[in-house]
Amino acid sequence: MSQRINAFAMGNKAVNALHTMGYHVENSSLDNSFLELLYFRVSQMNGCAFCLDMHSKQLRAKGETEQRIFLVSAWRECPFYTEKEKAALLWAEKLTALNGKEISDEIYTEVSAHFSETEMVDLTMAVIAINSYNRVNIAFGAEVGTYQVPEKN
Repeated sequence: MSQRINAFAMGNKAVNALHTMGYHVENSSLDNSFLELLYFRVSQMNGCAFCLDMHSKQLRAKGETEQRIFLVSAWRECPFYTEKEKAALLWAEKLTALNGKEISDEIYTEVSAHFSETEMVDLTMAVIAINSYNRVNIAFGAEVGTYQVPEKN
């Protein structure tokens, strides 16, 4: 799909609010490297090719192993994700695929055993943010393959 609108370049207040939320999550106590993996997984679920390209590049730049990247969709069966990471992936998947369903007390209890209340809110906001970015890119198109990891200063 060709790009219909570059919503991120417009300086739109709504898009800027999304960036502000993303900035908060990026600067929270959550592990940034793992958040990239979580963003990759949610982008897989949503079929956002631009975000998959971007986050795969970010993950490799941050030193993530190809094994963890390639197998994240099968995280339940893999031994190389921590219990905390598995809990976060479970939360992300449940929030992404709500389909009118609530999140059970059992799931909440399982996930919240690994995160403080503040971290639970930050984790939820991270999932909301990537789902929002996915939907903007899917709605308006994005130049897939063009993302480049910013150089470190």
